[in-house]
Amino acid sequence: MNAWEWQLLEDKNEADSVTVQGGEVRKGDRVRLRPKKGGDILDIALAGKIATIESIEQDYEGRLHVAVVLDDDPGKDMGVLRQPGHRFFFTPEEVEAIVSQPRILVAGIGNIFLGDDGFGVEVVQRLSSRTFGESVRVADFGIRSYDLAYALGDGYDVTILVDAASRGDEPGTLYVIEPDVIDIPDSAAAADAHTMTPASVLSMAKSMGNISGRIMLVACEPATLGGDEGQMGLSEPVSAAVDGAVALVVTMIDEILKKM
Repeated sequence: MNAWEWQLLEDKNEADSVTVQGGEVRKGDRVRLRPKKGGDILDIALAGKIATIESIEQDYEGRLHVAVVLDDDPGKDMGVLRQPGHRFFFTPEEVEAIVSQPRILVAGIGNIFLGDDGFGVEVVQRLSSRTFGESVRVADFGIRSYDLAYALGDGYDVTILVDAASRGDEPGTLYVIEPDVIDIPDSAAAADAHTMTPASVLSMAKSMGNISGRIMLVACEPATLGGDEGQMGLSEPVSAAVDGAVALVVTMIDEILKKM
């Protein structure tokens, strides 16, 4: 597809759904790629891959195309910058619907140079060594607020944010919070370059119309956020709470998969 064709495609309205092999699919649904025979080397490389539908669009002749992002694409969280480099277009005949479990995103938030603010990063690093099903994605977003804001619109049924949060209890205390997205004010303002909070990224995502599914927060009471000079590494009580947080997130994932 050349640049002219791409522009024409981008100018078309999106369709709500399309019928493919295995049933009807919509934005956010996961599919298996089945490129037609006789394609190029890229079709061969993508055959059998699992991908998530980002949009269903018409070309300039009115034909529908399914725009997908690969589940294992390391660049999938680059927001609008992934277009067109990280999106692929297939006809409805070239994708297969997947009847899958609920999609869960576990997102670590935090700045490792600000002491206990690195709690979420440490937890998701531990979780990354565990094996979950294809419907569960564990990712370290650090301070990449825009990337997380875009990921919140990728059709996940549940997003579990992991971060440090001060609520006045003893350092190392774990909390499970389910924020009311309706009460979060819209804000398109850029987040601070060195910090990111669940509230700020949810506010940004809401202003972009990008929040989908249920949002939950697993948080830990910090002992220190590094002060003016910063600090590498977690404090002793927060470090001791990491294993408990990992076990808590695993339990939450198991319960979500059983209920939905």
